[in-house]
Amino acid sequence: MKTRMTELLGIRHPIMLAAMAFISLPRLVAAVSNAGGIGMLNSVAYSPEQMKDVIKQVKSLTDKPFGINATLVMPNARENIEIALEEKVPIINFALGKGDWIIQAAHGYGGKVLATVAIEKHARRAEADGADALVVTGHEAAAHGAEVGTLVLVNAISRQTKLPIIAAGGFCDGRGLVAALMLGADGISMGTRFMLTQECEMHEKTKEASLKAGMEDTLCSEKIDGLPGRWLKNPAAIKRAQERPSLFHAFSSALRIKEMIDVPLYKLFLGGLKQRGVQDLARQALGLKGLQVAIERGDLDTGVLPIGQAIGLIEDIPTCKELIERIVSEAQERLEEVKKKISA
Repeated sequence: MKTRMTELLGIRHPIMLAAMAFISLPRLVAAVSNAGGIGMLNSVAYSPEQMKDVIKQVKSLTDKPFGINATLVMPNARENIEIALEEKVPIINFALGKGDWIIQAAHGYGGKVLATVAIEKHARRAEADGADALVVTGHEAAAHGAEVGTLVLVNAISRQTKLPIIAAGGFCDGRGLVAALMLGADGISMGTRFMLTQECEMHEKTKEASLKAGMEDTLCSEKIDGLPGRWLKNPAAIKRAQERPSLFHAFSSALRIKEMIDVPLYKLFLGGLKQRGVQDLARQALGLKGLQVAIERGDLDTGVLPIGQAIGLIEDIPTCKELIERIVSEAQERLEEVKKKISA
């Protein structure tokens, strides 16, 4: 299935792996790219020293295009992107920050840059800065987004931009891919759906709990990791959404992040202040730790898990190849059905 997304990125199918912390690891990234989509590596849990090795791991697993994502307000984001640029990673995806410097550097070696946006103003700015495409994230997603749903947001931004659009939020099958194309997008990004694949290294207990969840078993909160996001509605997430971390929590949590990704304390506090203060620093650290225990240990008593509303539509755990081929096949079938309905 050819679209502007596939032509821009040099891939077979207009499907992207959303970059998820502790989930979008080399094996999953490579599996999506090898299956004809675009794998996106998440950089948030790595130090700059680790980043170079992780990029090499991906390159050893695939000779297909792949990308690296960075949320620019997070610790080590700039340093990790600089490593990716030095390694000439084909695709760079940034969010929550100004990416003109990334665009200029990536274009210098022929790389492509995707800007993730959740509001119209940010889409316009990214296009003016020279981004190659937009990842437009609606409220249904398990990502850091805004209040507008995918159905309206993609429709609105597609009317205002000439850039290819990758729609995110609520997509997990061929029906969703067709819907995105009809709204003006050129492909889709999926996180929750790829979490439940065989190549995803998330703990089996967490996969099993996710399969049992319905579309109403999520909650939105900006208090879990300091930024607005959608999470599995488990006891830990409900509790954290109601908590107000203390200054002590901020400091102890900063030490925890420092151990995880080897970032200087002053940078952590500056990052927290760039958001909404030291309480968000505490939430950021607690969120990362909660993510890690849920994903790596299967602990949903104390852990938290980002998850999209599409979880209510997911019923199995296929390989990435099986999933992508199924989505493309279903999309083509649905397109033919739509043509018949219109002609009738």
